[in-house]
Amino acid sequence: MEFISERVSVEQPAEGGMSVVISNRLPKTRRYLLLGWLVAWTGCGMAFLYELASGTDQDLRVPLVVMLSFWAYFEVRIARVVLWRTKGFELWRLKEGELTVKDSLFGFGKANHYFVANIQRFGLLNVEKDSWKWQLSDSFWTRGAEQLGFEYHGKKVAMGRGLTDAEARALAQQFGTALKRERKTAG
Repeated sequence: MEFISERVSVEQPAEGGMSVVISNRLPKTRRYLLLGWLVAWTGCGMAFLYELASGTDQDLRVPLVVMLSFWAYFEVRIARVVLWRTKGFELWRLKEGELTVKDSLFGFGKANHYFVANIQRFGLLNVEKDSWKWQLSDSFWTRGAEQLGFEYHGKKVAMGRGLTDAEARALAQQFGTALKRERKTAG
C-alpha cells in the first residue's frame, strides 16, 4: 500500500487493478469549529421549539414554524457534513474491467459502477480556483469539491472530493496509468 498523503492511500495488487481510499478528515481545529457550529445551530433550534411549545402569541406562531422549517433543513445539511468529515471515505476500485466509486459513511453508501471501456477523458477537472463558486464548494464546512473526473456515455462524472492540487495530480497520473492497463487486459 502506498500513501500519497496522510489522507489518500493507493493499493495496486499483483493480480491487477487498483484501489484508492480518500479520507475526508479535517484537522482538529476545523473539526471542533464544525462541531461547535452544529451544537450552536441545534441550540438555536431548541430555543425556537421551546418558544413555539410555550404557547407564544398567535402572531409569532407562523413565523416560528417557517423559521423552524429552514432550521431543520440546515440542521440536516450540517449534520451530514459533520458525519462525512468525521467518518466518511471515498472509495475507488478498478478491477476486472470495471471502476466502482463509492462515498462510504460507516461502511454504507451507494456504489456506482462504470465499465472501463466506456470511460473517456479521465483527468483533472478544469475549474477556476479563483472563482467564488469554487471557494465556497471547497470550504471545510461543505463535503468538499471534486478534483477529478471523466465522461461516461456522454455524462460527466466527478470524483475525488476535497483533494489538494498535489494529491489530485498524483492520483490522476497513477489512476490514468492503471486505467490504461485495465483497458488492455479487459479488452
